[in-house]
Amino acid sequence: MVERDEWLHPVADRVADRHNRYLSRMKAIEQQSGSLVDYANGYRYYGWQWDDTLQGWWLREWLPEAYDVFVFGDFNSWQRTQLRMDKGSDGVWSIFLPEAMYGHLLTHGSLYKLHVHGANGWHDRIPAYATRVVQDEESKNYTAQFWNPAEPYRWQHDDFVGAPAKDLLIYEAHVGMAQEEAKVGTYDEFTDLILPRIKKAGYNAVQLMAIAEHPYYGSFGYHVSNFFAPSSRFGTPEQLKRLIDTAHGMGIAVIMDLVHAHYVKNINEGILDLDGSGHHYSKRGEAGYQKYWDSMVFDYGKGGVEHFLLSNVKYWLDEFHFDGYRFDGVTSMLYYHRGYTDFDTREKFFDEGVDLDAITYLTLANRLIHDFRPQAVTIAEDVSGMPGMCCAIDDGGIGFDYRLGMAIPDFWIRMLKDTPDEDWNIWEMWSIMTNRLPSVRTVAYAESHDQALVGDKTIAFRLLDKLMYDGMDRAFESIEMDRGMALHKMIRLFTISTGGDAYLNFMGNEFGHPEWIDFPREGNGWSCNYARRQWSLRDNGFLRYEFLADFDEAMIGLMKEHAVMSDGYPYNLLMDEENKTMVYSHRDLIFVLNWHPTAAIPDYELPVREAGKYEVVLSSDEKRFGGQERQTLGEEHFSFNVEGEDGELYPRIKIYNTPRTAIVLQKID
Repeated sequence: MVERDEWLHPVADRVADRHNRYLSRMKAIEQQSGSLVDYANGYRYYGWQWDDTLQGWWLREWLPEAYDVFVFGDFNSWQRTQLRMDKGSDGVWSIFLPEAMYGHLLTHGSLYKLHVHGANGWHDRIPAYATRVVQDEESKNYTAQFWNPAEPYRWQHDDFVGAPAKDLLIYEAHVGMAQEEAKVGTYDEFTDLILPRIKKAGYNAVQLMAIAEHPYYGSFGYHVSNFFAPSSRFGTPEQLKRLIDTAHGMGIAVIMDLVHAHYVKNINEGILDLDGSGHHYSKRGEAGYQKYWDSMVFDYGKGGVEHFLLSNVKYWLDEFHFDGYRFDGVTSMLYYHRGYTDFDTREKFFDEGVDLDAITYLTLANRLIHDFRPQAVTIAEDVSGMPGMCCAIDDGGIGFDYRLGMAIPDFWIRMLKDTPDEDWNIWEMWSIMTNRLPSVRTVAYAESHDQALVGDKTIAFRLLDKLMYDGMDRAFESIEMDRGMALHKMIRLFTISTGGDAYLNFMGNEFGHPEWIDFPREGNGWSCNYARRQWSLRDNGFLRYEFLADFDEAMIGLMKEHAVMSDGYPYNLLMDEENKTMVYSHRDLIFVLNWHPTAAIPDYELPVREAGKYEVVLSSDEKRFGGQERQTLGEEHFSFNVEGEDGELYPRIKIYNTPRTAIVLQKID
């Protein structure tokens, strides 16, 4: 890693130090458990585990500093101090319930909790390893549920190979807000109604948010309380498995939005201070608190915490067949200052502000994921640019497959908010899209769920504003509408074809969904009206939303057909500042984007890499996409030679270069 990057030479010793910390930890794990994969089996030891020899159920929980622990529930008439657990030397509390005595009481669906006595007194708690947690509709209290279906889920598509190694096209989605009806959607509804839409749209991966249980729906799933329990508000674990299985049958990989950066500070629902010590899963005091998110951060250097998190990583891959993870909040994990600084010097990536334990944990997590599921994909949400994030572990890196290109949506927001598009600098646009290291695979996106949240604005909203409510009828015409529709399509095509090695879109944004996301809360009367997706706008047949969706579908199809994402950097052929036209190529495709608001140029001459016949295969100006069709799909352009200043002959073609239009030509002969 250092050999390939001269910029790292002055800090080579610190890069080596962090890698040696990982090697040391791996050696200790292998000596203890044989392998990292075997080490991460906490979900097979803790919680409820059937003992076939003794014919009964063990319950185990890691509570190293608890004074006393009992289990109670509906199976013992909620008697808190009847069933005492025993403490082992390793801080693990356990109890065995024989089937002969409790089999008719502890049944599928039984409710239970732990009664824990610690330094903070007596508290009724939900075990950290609970795999099912449900909320009482009347009291709103959460309780663990004994989950033991008579028949385990039978997977139908075990032959699914996993996430594509190249040309990854991600549809970011939220199960609860995926339905049109103003309510919380279910796993089954997502499976039956939304997966077919994703398949038709051409995406080969879906990234599911808010899967792990979280008490506050409005947290978007980012304040996790129960790390091994899929959210019960969407349905049962088996229904989630069916969703993933069905997606696999459609050839769609399922990536989980994994939140290991922090956890909810709630005592009643979460894991905070579970053993009463004040430093169970976090460090003591302010060091364990994420003040910017009002939540708790993990102590990544503590053995039991490391084991808990690595077991959680393996659990979702093993039990639910997820195809990888988008690790949320990686910047917060990496630094004690949580990323709230300017990363303006090399030293800030290696100074005392860096949490080396977190780097070791993330490296172990990537090693575990790729050892256990070689086809799994890992994506880091890191805004800092930590060196080695996407470098191979054996080369000294942290081992992620991709990072999120978070500068790209920030750039589009700034451009749309601050600069009239007639003043856009095409060289700046090109620089933002291509400013990445060749070794750092990047997920490009114009916008994600972040830009769709209330308080922010989507690209469609910034371009069309009130026209999204009263101007989307196809019969309505205006210059402002033409501008907004054109730029929405161009921004997406430019981003996907230049910004990275993979692409992400948040559900509904592809057709310019008109509403922001505002989850039910006290301030809006607990309404789901803005926590849904209005698919009928896209399906209406009389509205312009369909034009945007159809363009996105055609764009995605073209990217897949020509493997554009895996082609690396685009080849810059021409940057015409006067006419705000950029020309670049991928494989046998030529992209021509004219950002100028008015410049329409007949017989516009542009260079091509090879002589031959070129045909228009996609235009944002096609009538089926709401354009004026000033280019004809399938129109042929034959190259001719022009003598350069060096006396050599170079091939060129001529096109009708129309304003605010993106066209793609393919070399046919």
